[in-house]
Amino acid sequence: MHYLKFLRLVDGVRQLPSYPNMDCTEVQLLNALAQEWHTGNKISVLQAMGMLPDVSPSSVHRRLKTLRAKGFIALKEDEFDNRIKYIVGTKLFAKYLAKMDQCLTQAVG
Repeated sequence: MHYLKFLRLVDGVRQLPSYPNMDCTEVQLLNALAQEWHTGNKISVLQAMGMLPDVSPSSVHRRLKTLRAKGFIALKEDEFDNRIKYIVGTKLFAKYLAKMDQCLTQAVG
């Protein structure tokens, strides 16, 4: 039951005072962004708004704003068209991924 152990560890991390409070849509959005970035894809705000099929684009846009306010993501203008904004992960986002990776390693190990 590695998966259940992983979930317990993640729950423990989320209870830490240093862990920013995130709702399930924010977590789902961060996971989707991470998967795309891992393959080397750039994700614009407009593209991100369509990434979660069960969530309205306006709700995704609001979550992007909250994730940005919490320091997980930043926006970077396209070098040729300043109307296009790309979402980039921050150091806090990298730290979040590292912590989740640590939980997974601990659950399996």
